[in-house]
Amino acid sequence: MTRYPFAEIEPKWQERWEEEKLFRCPTDSENRYYCLVMYPYPSGDLHVGHGRNYIIGDSVARYRMMTGRSVLTPMGWDAFGLPAENAAIEKGIHPPVWTDANIVKMKDQFRRWGIGYDWDREFASHEPAFYRWTQWIFLQLFEHGLAHRKGAPVNWCPSCATVLANEQVVEGKCERCKSVVTIRDLEQWFFKITDYADRLLEGLDELPGWPERVKLMQRHWIGRSEGVEIDFAIAETEERLPCFTTRVDTIFGVTYMVMAAEHPALRGLVAGTEHETEVMAFADRVKAEGSIVRGDADVPKEGVWTGRHVINPVNGEKVQLWVANYVLMEYGTGAVMAVPAHDQRDFEFARNYGLPVRVVIDRPGGGLDGETMTEAYVEDGVQTNSAQFDGLTNRDATEKIADWMEGAGIGRRTVSFRLRDWLVSRQRYWGTPIPIIYCDQCGIQPVPYDELPVLLPTDVTFSGKGESPLTTSESFLNTICPKCGGKGRRETDTLDTFVDSSWYLLRYISPGEESVPFVKADVDRWLPVDRYIGGIEHACGHLIFVRFMTKVLKDLGFLSFGEPIERLFCQGMITKDGAKMSKSVGNVVPPDQLIARYGADTERLYTLFSGPPDRDAEWNDTAVEGAHRFLNRVWNLALEWPFDPSAAEAVCTELACDGLSDNVDNLHRKAHQSIRKVTGDIEAFHFNTAVAATMEFVNATRAFIDELDGKDPTGVERAAISEAVESVVLLLAPMVPHLSEELWERMGGSGSVFEQAWPTFDELAAAEDVVTIAVQVNGKLRGEVEAERGASEEAVLSLAMADERIQRHVEGKTLRKVIHVPDRILNLVVG
Repeated sequence: MTRYPFAEIEPKWQERWEEEKLFRCPTDSENRYYCLVMYPYPSGDLHVGHGRNYIIGDSVARYRMMTGRSVLTPMGWDAFGLPAENAAIEKGIHPPVWTDANIVKMKDQFRRWGIGYDWDREFASHEPAFYRWTQWIFLQLFEHGLAHRKGAPVNWCPSCATVLANEQVVEGKCERCKSVVTIRDLEQWFFKITDYADRLLEGLDELPGWPERVKLMQRHWIGRSEGVEIDFAIAETEERLPCFTTRVDTIFGVTYMVMAAEHPALRGLVAGTEHETEVMAFADRVKAEGSIVRGDADVPKEGVWTGRHVINPVNGEKVQLWVANYVLMEYGTGAVMAVPAHDQRDFEFARNYGLPVRVVIDRPGGGLDGETMTEAYVEDGVQTNSAQFDGLTNRDATEKIADWMEGAGIGRRTVSFRLRDWLVSRQRYWGTPIPIIYCDQCGIQPVPYDELPVLLPTDVTFSGKGESPLTTSESFLNTICPKCGGKGRRETDTLDTFVDSSWYLLRYISPGEESVPFVKADVDRWLPVDRYIGGIEHACGHLIFVRFMTKVLKDLGFLSFGEPIERLFCQGMITKDGAKMSKSVGNVVPPDQLIARYGADTERLYTLFSGPPDRDAEWNDTAVEGAHRFLNRVWNLALEWPFDPSAAEAVCTELACDGLSDNVDNLHRKAHQSIRKVTGDIEAFHFNTAVAATMEFVNATRAFIDELDGKDPTGVERAAISEAVESVVLLLAPMVPHLSEELWERMGGSGSVFEQAWPTFDELAAAEDVVTIAVQVNGKLRGEVEAERGASEEAVLSLAMADERIQRHVEGKTLRKVIHVPDRILNLVVG
């Protein structure tokens, strides 16, 4: 067996694909297919785990090419973000220099993997030609009331004297200096995604091509709840404190009230009181813990009394107002009526702090006692201690209490969402400048469209301390008010990188367009994206934001569709030693070494074969060697028994004849079964089983050849081998493109293998001669028999009646009816 020369083959085909622009797709193409992999952050360091989604995407694109589609498969760069700014601080490298160098490295990495893209459509989000249009979109939202500025809490490192993004806070500490992070309130820019909450939810029903778990995650993140908003009053100040609840049936059981640490009214409530220091210190500590930790049901419930009370409007009762770690601003109003008898979190808190527990929904048989309860009662029951609503089931009481409260003007039915407006401000340099000017006379003014882009300045200082580096550039900061012509100052926040990625998939259609961000007619033809590929970690971030932005742009008349992605695939991670690949863990597998030893096709094949692509898979070095050995077997098989494309018609004629020998018939059948199996698996994204089926097919072909025992094959035997070899090469082409191209060329094929038609199968040729038929007696399965395909009812009945298992169930009974479904079922009705 000879080793296939991957080190010679792979660069050869990579160069040829580029020279011949195999992946170039004209915008006016027909029979279109838009295959898009989420664009990456140009970190410059890719490992084999990163390669999974790109290899999957490339395999899909190549397969669709062979099925006759005009495939658009572009690539760009999500170039803004923290690492480049950190490189400027730590290494003195200006962000665009660091970013551009990494892009060059990563493009070479893609090339060595054999990943094909239409590079004529490439762009990076840090290029002014791109972020000009991100700023244009911001201004569109600003003009239509969908971008607004308001106060919001931010992470603050007192040691670095700077604002930190959420990803820079690790376990409540600054990732750089390890100081405890505190919370400060700053004016921030938001997009009003909450205006689209209902439409984002409803739109999920229009996405049958999305994974159900992604849709479930988005439904939970949006978090639509129907309930009642109730007006509690603060006893000491008579200020209104609204509270949203889905359990208005428990309103009479309120024994205290709880506020979130982030509640905007908290500071004012305790200002100047003896409780201020303790309350605000507790609030700062809790806010630094983050919502994920605080939302964990197992986290101990902690709180501090504010020194204030609220009045329950249904009974006039005065109860204590607390701030606690388990209440979040992300849901409702940030103030929660606490009913410890009927909510487990409230129950645990009440027991910890000696607060009352009052039962207002009892078991149907009664018997609950707040003094002796060991856990909250959360099941349905009967109202008690609920004034005029006593004796009602809590389900009936829910509606009646809501009616009564609305009539009394103390509450109103409403819908609440967990979703909050999208905070798009970032206090850092390396991002899209927000196109806003502040004027002491005119207030907030948008930058005129004809002055876009607002460019990032280069005369900035990266110290890692203080405010954004943009504040150190006088040339950037000082400008002219576009309304009055007086002095103005630019916004120094930049946009969240998710704003760039919320519309980038549109720009690929019109990458060089200078007058508009995209050409509507072209975008309407190409989108929604036929197949989008990326990680499930983006389910409640990017994948919500891109849907929101698409709906906004449609409402503004720039698009004709409301959902950007028709089919979504989320790949699983590649792990090593049981953990996600990471430099810090030390389990990274560099692709360069792997490619040098085995070739890119080996890495591609193993990556696809390692497990179901939507699940995590453990990297196995030994299995990589197995994938390489398989490709060597394919190489040797094809070179020993080359398929002659010029004889294809004669081969088909030979194999269509009746009376083939069993071994020829079996190989012919295996070819059509393999084509059917691999085609179905690729369509369903079951690449691992597609590879397995091809391996099985290669083994069957080699076994057929071995049975010849060195004898020259007959014409029909040679035809069967030729059909098998051709099918193997074509079936492997999307997954191992270099090897397949080389074999196709050596066998005399014309053009690229990706210009060939995907092999088709004949159902009759793929059919087994013998089928297994289920035999039922009075509708119950009693056995199975094997019969020739197409066997008559009489023949199958004869086989069934001769079977001892069936005889036991019909013996001594009269056969009243026979129901025969050819090749599948025989049902005997006896009595």
